[in-house]
Amino acid sequence: MLQINFTPFPTLETERLILRRITNDDVPDIFAFRSDPEVMKYIPRPVAKTHEDVLPVLEMINNGIEKNESINWAMADKESNRLIGMIGYPRMDLAHHRAEVGYVLHPAYHGKGLMQEALKSVIGYAFQGMKLHSVSAIIDADNTASAKVLERFGFRKEAHFKEDFLINGKFRDSVYYGLLSSEFKG
Repeated sequence: MLQINFTPFPTLETERLILRRITNDDVPDIFAFRSDPEVMKYIPRPVAKTHEDVLPVLEMINNGIEKNESINWAMADKESNRLIGMIGYPRMDLAHHRAEVGYVLHPAYHGKGLMQEALKSVIGYAFQGMKLHSVSAIIDADNTASAKVLERFGFRKEAHFKEDFLINGKFRDSVYYGLLSSEFKG
C-alpha cells in the first residue's frame, strides 16, 4: 500500500494563489460560501446557518491530515491570504493509489481561471508528490461548469449514476470522472 505523510503540510503556490492549510481564522470565509444555497446546490452537505456549523468541517479536515487519510487546502488569494475556496482529496484509496478530488470556489471568483490554477497544482502534487496512479472526481450531473473544468485537464467521464445521492430532499444524478497519471499534461 502507498504510504503518504502530510507532515510538514505541503503548501503549494500558483501564479495568483497560495494553497495552504486551513485554519480557524478562515471560518468567516468558509461560512461565506458554505452558507450560500447557490454554492451548495451541487454539494451534498447541509448549508451552514452559523459560523459554528463550519467548525465540524475544520475538525474533519484536520483529522484527515493528521491521520494522513485526506488533505484539503485553503485556496488563498496571494495578495491578501484570504480564503476564497477550498480544494483537496477528501477520499483516498491508498491501496489502489487513487484519490478523489473535490473543490469549491466563492462565486465572486468564478470565471477568472483560479480553479484551473489550483486544480493543476493539486493534480500535479497527487501524481508527483503523492505518487498516485489516478485521480477521480464525482460531480452532480447538472454541474456543467465543473465538468468543463475537469475535461480541460483530460478527465474522462467514466460513469453516470441515476439518482444516487440525496440533496435537500431531492435525488440527484452523479457523474464520475477519472484521470490517470500517464494522461496528465501538467
